[in-house]
Amino acid sequence: MEKNKIARIQETVEKLDNARKELELAQRSGNLGKAGELMYGVIPQLENELKKQEKVTDIFLKKEVTGDDIANIVSKWTGIPVHNMMHSEKEKLLNMENEIRRRVIGQKGAIEAISNAVRRSRSGEQDTNRPFGSFLFLGPTGVGKTELAKALAEFLFDDLSALLRFDMSEYMEKHSVSKLIGAPPGYVGYEQGGRLTEAVRRRPYQVILFDEIEKANPDIFNLLLQILDEGRLTDSRGKLVDFRNTILILTPNLGAEIMLKGVTENKTLLPVIQVADTGIQMQISASRAGMISEGGVANSVKCEVMQIVKSAFRPEFLNRLDEIIIFHSLTRDDIYKIIDVQFSYLQKTLAKRKLSISLSQEAKELIAQTGYYPEYGARPLKRVIQECIQNNFAKLVLSAEVVENDELIVYVLDNEILVKKV
Repeated sequence: MEKNKIARIQETVEKLDNARKELELAQRSGNLGKAGELMYGVIPQLENELKKQEKVTDIFLKKEVTGDDIANIVSKWTGIPVHNMMHSEKEKLLNMENEIRRRVIGQKGAIEAISNAVRRSRSGEQDTNRPFGSFLFLGPTGVGKTELAKALAEFLFDDLSALLRFDMSEYMEKHSVSKLIGAPPGYVGYEQGGRLTEAVRRRPYQVILFDEIEKANPDIFNLLLQILDEGRLTDSRGKLVDFRNTILILTPNLGAEIMLKGVTENKTLLPVIQVADTGIQMQISASRAGMISEGGVANSVKCEVMQIVKSAFRPEFLNRLDEIIIFHSLTRDDIYKIIDVQFSYLQKTLAKRKLSISLSQEAKELIAQTGYYPEYGARPLKRVIQECIQNNFAKLVLSAEVVENDELIVYVLDNEILVKKV
């Protein structure tokens, strides 16, 4: 279909060129009748026809293919980011922290550690036979570990879908290794290949997230050691898979309870932790609180967490990681910023429908109070926004109370979050 469209355009262009040449010859020879016919009849008709053909032709169809076109097509086929093929990424890497902070809130130290490790790798300081980067993320749930993995995929590989995630609670059995690299010859699923090896073979540039890595079968760590040490892995069919352009992120839940006990925040806004009303437990909580600044992690807590990590993982495994990064609990300001980020997504969605929406300070504070718990982190915030704001907005739309160009506001009435037209 596309080839036929281009062919018709080329045919019309040739006719138009020939008509213009004939017009020039007719004018030179003094054949005014033919010249008039060409000038006022044939040529305008061909020009109009050409405009119509070009208008209905798909915008992606071009008579000439540029370098940008080739780079984009190859990028789609291979998963290699366009910027890796077309121009230097030095400026982008130097500005890495600022770009990632737009999405990941409150983890300045973690973002800086990741950025420095990536720059070391890209500048050639790291062994080229190893993965692009390998990190162990430690910290309570809901503080931004997975979000940072998503931000890395989008920043480095220009695509949020360049994140491959494995829930390692599904790989606790000894036979689970075959799920990653493929079943042995003669077994069911041999021809399908492994979930890990096939995914990386098809898309060599991506972030690989191993969630709850401490639950994985010990045999799986032997596979990871091969990847971390040599940057490649042999699947069940004997084929080598290149992991040198991947980033490996491992997230255990080890030490999360210890770090939660060290959170210090204003309890009237962010309930920190439920403790039994006994003198001993209250003393433990108070002693930990004194060691930690707001939202930070004290050195004593870090040492305690690292002891747990060292007892869970083999030394040769930990030594092959580029960085072990501890995420701290979120502060009050972090929660407000996360609410702003989540609310901005809603604003962009409504802007497509030519609607605007704003959030009152009282509503923001109530969302922070009801949507954050240390044991769950910031994850409930999205649910609170959905239940309190999006559900109310949906009712307004269905009742035809909202039309294009309306302005909405989220406010609080009788300790309840509501939405109304301004």
